[in-house]
Amino acid sequence: MPDLASIFLSAILVFQVILVINVISNWLTLKSLDSYAMPDDWPTVSILLPARNEADNIKACVWSLLAQDYPNYEVIVLDDSSTDETPEILGRIKSKEPKLKLIKGESLPDGWLGKHWACQQLAEAAQHEYLVFTDADTRHAPHMLRKSVAATLQEDADLLSVIPKEETHSWAERLAMPIIPWSLHTFLPLWLSYRLPFSFLAAAIGQFILVRKSAYEQAGGHAAIRDNVVDDFALARRFKLLGLRWRLAEGVEYIRCRMYSTPRQVFEGLSKNLYAVFNQHAGRYLFVWSWLLIVFWAPLVMLLLELSDWPVLGVISIALALFVWATAYLRFGFPLYLVILYPITILAAAGIAYTSMLFSFTGHATWKGRRVKSLGASKP
Repeated sequence: MPDLASIFLSAILVFQVILVINVISNWLTLKSLDSYAMPDDWPTVSILLPARNEADNIKACVWSLLAQDYPNYEVIVLDDSSTDETPEILGRIKSKEPKLKLIKGESLPDGWLGKHWACQQLAEAAQHEYLVFTDADTRHAPHMLRKSVAATLQEDADLLSVIPKEETHSWAERLAMPIIPWSLHTFLPLWLSYRLPFSFLAAAIGQFILVRKSAYEQAGGHAAIRDNVVDDFALARRFKLLGLRWRLAEGVEYIRCRMYSTPRQVFEGLSKNLYAVFNQHAGRYLFVWSWLLIVFWAPLVMLLLELSDWPVLGVISIALALFVWATAYLRFGFPLYLVILYPITILAAAGIAYTSMLFSFTGHATWKGRRVKSLGASKP
């Protein structure tokens, strides 16, 4: 008769098998931008870029957007009350490239988060059929716009979000940043998400969201999610709630992003978002992160301490964990050697996750000098 430890490991194995099935399904469902054929006609596109204190990033980002080999598009950048050299850098770029359009952001109204207000102003200034929302810490290959528009048209999507390559240069980034694409690839059942009407199954990555402007206006724009910290998820969920069509694509060859460059930025950036992804459902949130710690740590501990009469269960569990992590790392361009450090990654992510919940309750979350409101945010 199996001991309790072996029964517990068996339960973990059942869960991991479900994850493996979902990972394989997502590997087949999530398409690369390279998999789409080019259309005969190209719609007009407005690329919209909010910028607040982005002196280190803005030049490379804007020039990569201006270098697109797309027939009819505009680039609009909004300076969101920057206190560094961002406005001067943008002015120098515009003097060399007149087609760049610059907007000075208006004062932040009550009830709005800063990026959301900037995106709303940008969308109102845009003149074209499709809108691309992107971030200043991104870099874009010259074919990016053609590839993403082709994907949007072929999928007949009202919203397409592209998962970029997350660049990691420090150990804080290497250990923490893979958790974002890994979570989507491991837990979001794309095949079902595209077919079921439940809005909570929708997701997007804020570094690149391409929308049909008429659909964006139908959804109420960023005004409809003005105080929701996770604007990317909230926007995708609102589109799905209204019956609009959304899709995810993989674009690591065409979009690169370094979200955070210091351990403090990694901590602040992730902690302001994680709890909000769960719409502030504390019980569900605590269960999920605690269960993840158990799933990816218990087999290691039980195997090392020889707590189970069937140690082979622990070995199988660790092998399945390595498979789940390795598939995401392969798909999204993370170094494979990081896979063996998955216990540290999930431990670090859980620590940030618990902190995110604490910050939400205490109101201590901040980003770029502004207090981030996490409780009572609008639901999509």
